[in-house]
Amino acid sequence: MLCTVDAVAGRAQGGPVAGGGVVTEPHPALRLLWEPPARPTRGPKPGLTLESIARAGIEIADAEGLSAVSMQRIAGLLGHTKMALYRYVPGKAELVALMIEHTAGDPPPPNDAPWRERLTDWTHRMAAVLTAHPWLLDALAAPRPTGPRELAWLESVVAALDGHGLTGAERMDAAVLLIGHARTIAAQHRQSATGSPEAELLHALVPLIHTHATRYPALAAALTDPPTGHDNAFDFGLARILDGLAALITQRTRT
Repeated sequence: MLCTVDAVAGRAQGGPVAGGGVVTEPHPALRLLWEPPARPTRGPKPGLTLESIARAGIEIADAEGLSAVSMQRIAGLLGHTKMALYRYVPGKAELVALMIEHTAGDPPPPNDAPWRERLTDWTHRMAAVLTAHPWLLDALAAPRPTGPRELAWLESVVAALDGHGLTGAERMDAAVLLIGHARTIAAQHRQSATGSPEAELLHALVPLIHTHATRYPALAAALTDPPTGHDNAFDFGLARILDGLAALITQRTRT
């Protein structure tokens, strides 16, 4: 997922201090994301858990979008009162952070495959998560607290490029490029009525270009070539990103 500086730090608003600095308090969601929930030693087993609350939110968001998620809706889905949920999750921002963490799942496990193969698998898996849960595109747009699974995804891609002559900043920039590509393709699929954005584009363009071929000769010539595959933009774009990284790595290893 996309980890901004504010997201990683989990910053909350603070006030000014002497010397012109600002004191920031840790975001309340950081405790929910990083600290294991306390297990009651006595009494009946709790009827709610952070996971059950997050899963209910995910179910609603998958079906109706992020805007449909509310504490009231989740309470009704789980058969509890809204006030009971607030004992576990203080508000929607914290709820969305938990939903992201549970939806992200675990990244590809570390392996000894070549870096290009690892990044190809990583980006395909990320795009699959974003496409299966389109509301993530909205949830990831703003700075937010970041959980261990989301950071594990970032760790995975940066680690795959370790030892290949790239600086730390370059490895982070490579991760941002791959994340951006996966998000762009997922956004196109969300806006597509058929789930095939390239086919829809061709369906709209071909009649126009056929009628006005003399005005747009380059497009007319390009569209006469048969497509290389079904919705090939993802693989084509990913390959070009990785080609660029490969060229940089080769350049570094020669110097």
